[in-house]
Amino acid sequence: MRGLRDMNTTAEFETNTSEGAPGKAETQDKGRGWNLRSLVGGSRTCDTTGMPVCLDGQFFIRINAVLAVVFLLIGGVAAILLALTRWEAVHLLPREWFYRMLTLHGLNMLIFWILFFEVAVLYFACTTLLNARLYSRKVAWVSLGMMLTGAVMVNTVIFQGKADVLLTSYLPLLAHPAFYLGIILVAVGTLVGVFNFFATLYMARKYKTYEGSVPLVTFGATAAAIIAVVTLLHGAIVMIPTFLYSMGWIGQPDPMWYRMIWWGLGHQSQQVNVAAMVAVWYMVATLTTGAKPLNETVCRGAFVLYILFINIASAHHLLVDPGVGATWKIWNTSYAMYLAVLASMIHGFTVPASVEVAMRNKGHRKGLFGWLTAAPWRNPAFSAVVLSVVIFGFIGGITGVTLGTQQINIIAHNTLRIPGHFHATVVGGTTLAFMGLTYYVVPLLFRKDYILRSVARVQPWIFAAGITLMSFGKSFAGSMGVARRTSTIGPAEEAYGAAVHVFLGMLGIGGVLAFIGLMLFVLLTVGTLLLGKSNVGRPMACWGKPADLEGADMRSRPEHEEHKTPGTVILVGVFLLAFAVYYFANWAALADVWHVR
Repeated sequence: MRGLRDMNTTAEFETNTSEGAPGKAETQDKGRGWNLRSLVGGSRTCDTTGMPVCLDGQFFIRINAVLAVVFLLIGGVAAILLALTRWEAVHLLPREWFYRMLTLHGLNMLIFWILFFEVAVLYFACTTLLNARLYSRKVAWVSLGMMLTGAVMVNTVIFQGKADVLLTSYLPLLAHPAFYLGIILVAVGTLVGVFNFFATLYMARKYKTYEGSVPLVTFGATAAAIIAVVTLLHGAIVMIPTFLYSMGWIGQPDPMWYRMIWWGLGHQSQQVNVAAMVAVWYMVATLTTGAKPLNETVCRGAFVLYILFINIASAHHLLVDPGVGATWKIWNTSYAMYLAVLASMIHGFTVPASVEVAMRNKGHRKGLFGWLTAAPWRNPAFSAVVLSVVIFGFIGGITGVTLGTQQINIIAHNTLRIPGHFHATVVGGTTLAFMGLTYYVVPLLFRKDYILRSVARVQPWIFAAGITLMSFGKSFAGSMGVARRTSTIGPAEEAYGAAVHVFLGMLGIGGVLAFIGLMLFVLLTVGTLLLGKSNVGRPMACWGKPADLEGADMRSRPEHEEHKTPGTVILVGVFLLAFAVYYFANWAALADVWHVR
């Protein structure tokens, strides 16, 4: 696990810190305490990684992560109710409660769970990885207080039946004023947390708590934070006049304006997730296998592409909107989208390639995929991240680019194909990656070893299987014309008959599996916090042994590291082939719809 430190050029953390011994950094800091070595009583050394841990940062990482899991559970309960309703053979909820649960699910899963966890990731990236203290405990409290108050307000209003307006809450639909005020508080509170992150970065740089450039993980978190500023400002801008309108203080904002600005929050929030998720990929790859990026300059450039283009790239929710001009649509679908996709493809190659290099240099070089079969699959963090990469790339990425094509979007926009796509990206990609990281967050920061480790090892697989099945079910049912945002099948049943029910059944079964995987994650995490064995004073219990060379060909191990990645090249080739087949299959279907001969 010390490999995570190798991603930074920070000097070795001095273990005599706890004795208060003065050092060069203390002299440089002039007693200001920004370097953790001068924070006697305010920091500790991780018993597992040897990395410094700011106790203020640790506290807010813990509480934000715990609250994130709480909102994940709320959103997950709503999700299983929705899945059992769209599964026509069950059709659980009446129409009123379907829309209520759909609103609850969207806000808690896409906004609250993700944002609380991302704030925790930001605090870790700017303190531990930079050997720095958190800029301000007071600012962190303000951020947490605003976010929690807002989230509680929103959920309360939804349960009261005063906000059945779905996640998008399009005008002229109108919710209770507390609904909009709550979202404003969450958005502004998150911005305050992001400010704390940037302020910590500045102070760490100013007082030289680290050497060289920031670690790649911190760089990725910074990209996520920059995108978050743009995203959350959109949220505040669109919700403030809507809140004033709900109070009766101003006239109704233009619905077209509302729709365009809202998607600056709705679509771009996923782009924050993408940047944070990729940073987690690199972090977990290093923790589990000791992998290092093959070329950090290229990886950092890919994050810059996210910042420059992912904010404006193919907001496919607006491609059928008459309020958006053809020039904007062409720029998004023909240029910006592909520059953002290029960034994801760079990361999608670099992460497995870095793992392959690390495993091959440990002696696992038999055949094309000996490194892969020897990987630490018994480590749930590793398996969760691998599954995250696969689901995000093969399902979310391919369908996302396809749906970002305007002509295809016109046909698919209001069908279940859209939620089939973003459940693969947000849930199969981001949520699964965050779950994987949690298997290290709890032992390292809460200092408790996981209970029921055999169950933890299968949890990511159950969750991933469920999300994959659900995404396929949604996508194929949507291809048959089953509408989204409704609890009924509609005319698709008459056109396709039993086939529609098969795919909606797939959706329902996938939802049940995903819910089981989610509940296992929650129970394992909460159970560990309450009943887990303390690892204070000793390293965390190891999930696997990536350095174990049993079965590896030690005799042919080179003196210097190799950078050959034949296995990854084959895997990327398979991805590109699947991409091409799916993309052109959609064009063939489109030609049939439009009777082009």
